[in-house]
Amino acid sequence: MCHVRPPRAIRLARFSSAHGYSTVTFRAKRLIGAAIPGKTGAARPAQEHGAGRGKPKHMRSDVIVLGAGIVGVATALNLQQRGRSVVLVDKGDPGRGTSYGNAGMIQREAVTPYAFPQDFSTILSYALNNRRDAHYHLSALPKLAPALFRYWRNGRPEAVARTIAANIPLFEHCLSEHAALAQAAGVSAALRKDGWIKVFRTAAAQDAALKIFEEARRYGVESISLDKAALADKEPHLRDGLIGGLHFEAPYTLANPLALTLAYEALFEARGGKFLRGDARKLNLGSDGRWSVTTASGAVDAADVVLAMGPWSDEIYRPLGYRMPLFVKRGYHLHFTSQGNAVLNRPVLDADGGFMLVPMSQGVRLTTGVEFALRDAPPTPVQMTRCEPWARTLYPLGEAREKQPWMGCRPCLPDMLPVIGPAPRHKGLWFAFGHAHHGLTLAGSTGRLIAEMITGETPYTDPTPYRADRF
Repeated sequence: MCHVRPPRAIRLARFSSAHGYSTVTFRAKRLIGAAIPGKTGAARPAQEHGAGRGKPKHMRSDVIVLGAGIVGVATALNLQQRGRSVVLVDKGDPGRGTSYGNAGMIQREAVTPYAFPQDFSTILSYALNNRRDAHYHLSALPKLAPALFRYWRNGRPEAVARTIAANIPLFEHCLSEHAALAQAAGVSAALRKDGWIKVFRTAAAQDAALKIFEEARRYGVESISLDKAALADKEPHLRDGLIGGLHFEAPYTLANPLALTLAYEALFEARGGKFLRGDARKLNLGSDGRWSVTTASGAVDAADVVLAMGPWSDEIYRPLGYRMPLFVKRGYHLHFTSQGNAVLNRPVLDADGGFMLVPMSQGVRLTTGVEFALRDAPPTPVQMTRCEPWARTLYPLGEAREKQPWMGCRPCLPDMLPVIGPAPRHKGLWFAFGHAHHGLTLAGSTGRLIAEMITGETPYTDPTPYRADRF
């Protein structure tokens, strides 16, 4: 079925009415005039050539960004702010891939990676494949085994320490970078500043979490320990059976992650950027050293191209000879109504249950843990089936709003660090993918870092830990 993209004014009106923002917020004059605080510069528009009757258009730009998820859009905005003309290319609508389904949190505290367990008893429990927080496809293990083995090796304490050290500068800037972008897009109010809570049903889970986050204080991670009464005061509609929680106050949360991506993309277009539909697999390096890709609106070429396609990035870098061990952790979500007058004030993670409940504009979003499977394998939402009964013992969920859970794929690398930086063997090719659970969180930090490298600015942090040739 051919999808016709409506004019920008209609898209902004739909977005505004669907997500509770005033259409005045997205007037083109206001957006074009907005500037990211503390930064200057105006982008040149991409130049069209050869347009005429019976003759396809050819567009020249400074940079092509492949992938219109939150990382790609934030990268395009940062390049544009530094005076580069940018074309954003995706085969689908912005924000409809991995960026669409997440817990809607911008997590300053998440410097400690989700490491592969090291003790035999925990590994054995995962091997039984009946847990709520993780599931795997047995048929996928032969292909996943090399990456999972490296993931396990990177779960050792010394490797986790290296990942934390590399994570710190990215996460330190995540709130300020998103705040600047949201202000420029006129949607600062979308960044809720009430944090999230990790709740405990058992003392064992509470003690383990307290130990981890006590150690994390040295990295600037702050949390407030809640006893049963304090937890009930903050979330009065959670059911009995909880012994306490940890409140992380610093993170921003969102009622609709897609809305934020669309707001950023609207700002990008209002400032002269181009969004085009195209198949990134048709990327080509010309004899003149410029990169080109064919889109529905004609060909576009640029000196630089940024690969920000998340779990689909391997479809571009593998044909070019790169062998980065990208794998996916699949996840599911489903929205529910609330019973009676029950209200969930902020995201709540059930440490014992292995799931999260998040108040969204579509309802209460139940999100699952991880599924190790091939990216394109048919959905198997067994974790949703396992988690829903437990979720109902945490909060009075009503009816499901959708018939089937949504499924997405988190792009992961074995050391739980993204790839951000230049391709080692191709001038003008840049990588920005592999953010695992934190694509939304690190979109602004990544966009700024890659834009600084492309434009020759001094990067705000040493990009060496994120280099493509570290594997």
